[in-house]
Amino acid sequence: MTAPSGHRAAIQARPGTAAAVLDVVIPVYNEETDLGPCVRRLHAHLSEHFPYPFQITIADNASVDDTLKVADGLAGELSGVEVLHLDAKGRGRALSAAWTASSAPVLAYMDVDLSTDLAALLPLVAPLISGHSDLAIGTRLARTSRVVRGTKREIISRAYNLLLRGALFARFSDAQCGFKAIRADVAGELLPLVRDTGWFFDTELLVLAQRTGLRIHEVPVDWVDDPDSRVDIVAAALADLRGMGRLGRALLTGALPVAELRAQLGRAPLTAPPARVPVGLPRQLARFAAVGVASTLAYLLLFVATRGTLGAQPANLLALLVTAVANTAANRRLTFGITGRRHAGRHHAQGLLAFALGLALTSGALAMLHVAVAAPTRTVELVVLVAANLAATVLRFVLLRLGMHHRRT
Repeated sequence: MTAPSGHRAAIQARPGTAAAVLDVVIPVYNEETDLGPCVRRLHAHLSEHFPYPFQITIADNASVDDTLKVADGLAGELSGVEVLHLDAKGRGRALSAAWTASSAPVLAYMDVDLSTDLAALLPLVAPLISGHSDLAIGTRLARTSRVVRGTKREIISRAYNLLLRGALFARFSDAQCGFKAIRADVAGELLPLVRDTGWFFDTELLVLAQRTGLRIHEVPVDWVDDPDSRVDIVAAALADLRGMGRLGRALLTGALPVAELRAQLGRAPLTAPPARVPVGLPRQLARFAAVGVASTLAYLLLFVATRGTLGAQPANLLALLVTAVANTAANRRLTFGITGRRHAGRHHAQGLLAFALGLALTSGALAMLHVAVAAPTRTVELVVLVAANLAATVLRFVLLRLGMHHRRT
């Protein structure tokens, strides 16, 4: 297996050679009519828009019509088109065989109907070429995806992916979209462990990749359903359910070497986590002041906006409460370098204590002003409140620093 690594090396196109960087596999079964237009369209798109050498592999799944003859004709007509013939059916079997035999460092596949807009192909594989990600999938379930398909398929797809999240704790959004890519070094480690040879192949590969700690990149796609699709939805759904049960048992019983794979393939944790607190009091004061200025402006805007409706004291209470919560959260992260939920409740309780003291200072200042002056102007009120808030800010900094200060480890 490969050595542990926090990142993958970027793939470079070698000068002076036409070795393919990307191999796009098209698995087909009895597609003599659609295969030619599909491959020519894909070849033209890659020739015009893909900046690296490429290869297209037609993986014939034991077709009984003239699909293999059409594929051989395309290989003779177009440069970079190869044909792989299998004597047994199964999309997963075809993909596994084609990817294993390929010498390209990035491997992809798409359905022959080209339901996915080809403009998404470069965004799909670019993170794999750069080393940023290990696998990539097109997703039809992202908010920015544009999808045209029937209600029945939409419901089945969403139900299946929800079931994956509940049963196998999948975090990827769309397991079934026929538009995926993988780095060859990762495929070499995972493919021997994938048992399914049919439609569950994709899901099994993705679940293994997730459990192994690999990074899965998702690309929202534009997708138009092929009305002539020959997929038996009921049979495919039953096969997927059986596959989920088998994979779930393998994960629970430890039949799959997930821990070993994670140690070998997973991305290492960052070696130098940032300090939890900015070094030195001056930097803390500077950041606290910046947060304080923003909070004060927000406070004054809220006070002025609600003063006419609520009155001075209720407006002061509302404005101070809203900005106090936001102020505590901002100082917790920006001033004192604390992230995550650990002790968050305690820190906000300390912030509310500071809020109560600030409320006492500002409310007391307002009360004294109205005792001294029968009808003070808004400008005078704001001046008094700013002065009281400055005193409250100093008090807030002392309290928050005492409660949130963590020394560098």
